[in-house]
Amino acid sequence: MTANPPSPPARSPASTGRHLVREPILRLDRVVKTFPGVRALDGVELAVRPGEVHCLLGQNGAGKSTLIKVLSGVHRPDSGRIEWRGRPVTFADPQAAMRAGIATIYQELDLVPHMTVAENVLLGHEPRTAGFVRRPGMREQARAVLGRLGHAEIPVNRTIDKLPAAARQIVSMGRALSREARLLVMDEPSAVLAHDEVANLFRIIRELRGQGIAVIYISHRLDEIREICDRVTVLKDGRTTAADLPASTPTKELVGLMTGRSLEYVFPRRPTFSRRAAAERTDRQEPETELLRVEHLSRQGEFSDVSLTVAPGEIVGIAGLVGSGRSELLETVFGARRPDHGHVLVRGRRLRPGSVPAAVRAGLGLAPEERKSQALLLDEAVQRNIGLASLTRHTTAGFVRGGAERTAARGIADRLDLRPRDVGRKAGTLSGGNQQKVVVGRWLLGGTSLLLLDEPTRGVDVGARAELYRVIRDLADEGVGVLLVSSEVPEVLGLADRVLVMREGRIVREAPARELDEHLVLDLVMAGALLEGTDQ
Repeated sequence: MTANPPSPPARSPASTGRHLVREPILRLDRVVKTFPGVRALDGVELAVRPGEVHCLLGQNGAGKSTLIKVLSGVHRPDSGRIEWRGRPVTFADPQAAMRAGIATIYQELDLVPHMTVAENVLLGHEPRTAGFVRRPGMREQARAVLGRLGHAEIPVNRTIDKLPAAARQIVSMGRALSREARLLVMDEPSAVLAHDEVANLFRIIRELRGQGIAVIYISHRLDEIREICDRVTVLKDGRTTAADLPASTPTKELVGLMTGRSLEYVFPRRPTFSRRAAAERTDRQEPETELLRVEHLSRQGEFSDVSLTVAPGEIVGIAGLVGSGRSELLETVFGARRPDHGHVLVRGRRLRPGSVPAAVRAGLGLAPEERKSQALLLDEAVQRNIGLASLTRHTTAGFVRGGAERTAARGIADRLDLRPRDVGRKAGTLSGGNQQKVVVGRWLLGGTSLLLLDEPTRGVDVGARAELYRVIRDLADEGVGVLLVSSEVPEVLGLADRVLVMREGRIVREAPARELDEHLVLDLVMAGALLEGTDQ
């Protein structure tokens, strides 16, 4: 079923529901939600049945995040009807939705960093006796939940801020499953998981499906949808453009429904890379062959004896599992972490270790993995977030010239197809992919000569990915060096000129991207471990 000619138009959930035995556990009928100047949901229809995995597809800004918040009680719809287990409902708050049996795992995890794993898993419904929390019982229940997820080894007494990102994702899933949920909403659940952990995630989802639990699965990875989902609903501009599609629907058709154009997972043309030619594109009298040199860099428990180079105009990709030390390496190069040994040199000059200001002055820019906690001022306007790296350009006598800042930010918003274009809007109101565009766009104004990108397309839809790929390649063509980290091996191989394979904190292979393939890279990285070091 599809909305594209010459195939028949997409049928609504109501019409297709007649052909299925089970009645929907959740039904949305013409749901509308507006914010000042934005109609985020414009008559959305959706039907989810017990024991099915229902995929929700759509570009960033299509309304997926708003729909999740309506289902979880964060927002109330302005009009339309929501039926839960056959009865009309309106959830006053997230607690009401959870009590009803709807649990949500957000793309950006909402765990409490300084509380333990057990406290986070049972948060809000801790076992009590006479009003006092039974901590032994809480730890026991948390272990049981994590065991169900295949990760009983996660220490329940450890605080969340001491866990790697992938383990935090497992804990967030445990919190949702610790309640007797009948519908689990998963927003990009595999985004922070290593390749081998995705299989474990799918095992868990299949077990839930077998128990009659419904799952709404949101992902931009179309190969995942084919493997785990039963049916697909597509949103575009706040509307349902197709419903009840089979998961086997061709990629080209799905992308067309999401974007309104035929676009697949493609990369910009990779030019024949020449270090000398790239260096001569700079405005220097003597061409450089190295922009960045890392010499024997080490941090105990994270990475060891790492050496690499990046030339002007070169994209160097680092492939490795979550927990292999790749993100920590980027942060150390940027000065956010201080190395135990080794040096970082930019244009032949040694960079002061552990100093972000020194790195920025040297022309480095970082787009970190955790954009909300590490890169964005969520309560500030988009224009202020974009202008942070170039604030001095828009400042006179200590005062920011708002007009100049706004004009520069609008140029970036147009270039990256930011949605909505309103640069006065708070960054926290944007969808995940558009927030990532703001982070990347910040450095486009900052005179950056070396861009460090950690999971730049995490949670970004296929249309926005293609645009980000083009921007990254354009920057390289202008002489900017790029050091890229990504969990998606095809992304590293498709975008980078040269690839470094990282395993357990060490570089185990370096080669031009053309000489590697996905299977070889996966063979090299699969020795990594999700929770390396958590038993200490």
